[in-house]
Order: sequence, then structure tokens, then C-alpha cells
Amino acid sequence: MGSFSIWHWLIVLVIVMLVFGTKKLRNIGQDLGGAVKGFKDGMKSAEEPKEQIQQSSATADTTVDVHAKDVNK
Repeated sequence: MGSFSIWHWLIVLVIVMLVFGTKKLRNIGQDLGGAVKGFKDGMKSAEEPKEQIQQSSATADTTVDVHAKDVNK
């Protein structure tokens, strides 16, 4: 009574498939996979700006001198 056998899990799986349908379960799986992939990409992109800041600090020494035009002439 403490643990479920493989037959219990198969019966639960069949009931879930009957209630939700295979298409809905497939959509849920795709959504979950997309969310995990998006999370991983977000974690990678969170580390990238640190490297870009270090690279841009080397080019920050160059300045551009710009003069504004007087439009009210």
C-alpha cells in the first residue's frame, strides 16, 4: 500500500490522456520545453553583458567631438 506499482501508473496515465487528450498534453510539453529553453538562454545572456562591458571599456577612451548647428539663424 505504500508504493504504487507500474500498473497503477499506467492506469493514471490512461486516465490523464482521456481527460486532457494527447494534443493538449503535447502542447503542454512543448510549452514547458520552451520555457526551460528560454530560462537557459536568459541565464546565458545575463553573463554576456559583463564580458561586453569589459570589451567596451577599452574602446571608451576614444571620444567623438560633435558641434551642434544653430537652427535659429
